[in-house]
Amino acid sequence: MINLETMSALYLNYCQYQKNLNVKTLKAYRIDISQFLLFMGATDGQLTKINLSNYAIGLHKTYKAKTVKRKIASIKAFCGWLVYEDVITENPFSKLNLKFQEPFILPRTIPLDIIETLLQTVYKENNDNNNTVYQKLTGLRNIAVLELLFATGVRVSELCSLKSDDINLINGFVRIYGKGSKERIIPISNTDVLTAITKYMTAYTKNIDCTGYFFVNRKNCRLSEQSVRFMIDHYAKKAKIAVHITPHMFRHSFATLLLEEDVDIRYIQQILGHSSITTTQIYTHVSTKKQNDILTLKHPRNRVSIK
Repeated sequence: MINLETMSALYLNYCQYQKNLNVKTLKAYRIDISQFLLFMGATDGQLTKINLSNYAIGLHKTYKAKTVKRKIASIKAFCGWLVYEDVITENPFSKLNLKFQEPFILPRTIPLDIIETLLQTVYKENNDNNNTVYQKLTGLRNIAVLELLFATGVRVSELCSLKSDDINLINGFVRIYGKGSKERIIPISNTDVLTAITKYMTAYTKNIDCTGYFFVNRKNCRLSEQSVRFMIDHYAKKAKIAVHITPHMFRHSFATLLLEEDVDIRYIQQILGHSSITTTQIYTHVSTKKQNDILTLKHPRNRVSIK
């Protein structure tokens, strides 16, 4: 009989040190596998079709389809590794017919005029002559954060993980390490964005060198994703913006607005760091303005004349 607990520990070591998976992925794997081991402990402990089927049923009763799909994928990958290591002869999931009906949810975007209002608010607050030195410095950082979010479409986790040498102001680009430690280079050509980053970098040089990360907090530690969310909430309330804005909505807006400007979707895929074009294609459903322009200007009915 297989000792699943021992094998799972070896598998997680393999994921960490050989596959070099990132911290968040490893954490998700540990949680998923721990839940699976807990379930298997209440059974005969065998990787049988009926046990795995019952496990999938239990997940569906507790979680949404997207979460179930991820948890099943984690265990399926674990079983695939057991086959690779000759612990078992066949992946038991190959005998299961599992389908996941995920709801199709369109990504939420921020209208360009609201982004403009938000940026104007942060610049205006930073130009207040009554600000303390600390408030002015914090404002410089916040401007750089928001400008970079919109300029590059990075995930908030990618932004907060930037190191000092990931920003190249001379050549105007930022190096991003995305999911699976995949590297991508994103040019920054807008002068306002470059100026904002330069001002921040100049003011925070010592803090950045001390911390190692590009964006730092008042304790000279890496700026957290939650701090960015609080920051956006603060400026949204100050600007009296009724829409709840999240950091990821900047990414969605970035992609959608580029698509509306006729940028090829494959370029957008590369900039966003999507491994599959299918992921990027969701933005074709969001771009209602582009659809309206097409139907208004290019619909064949425009060439039909009624006499």
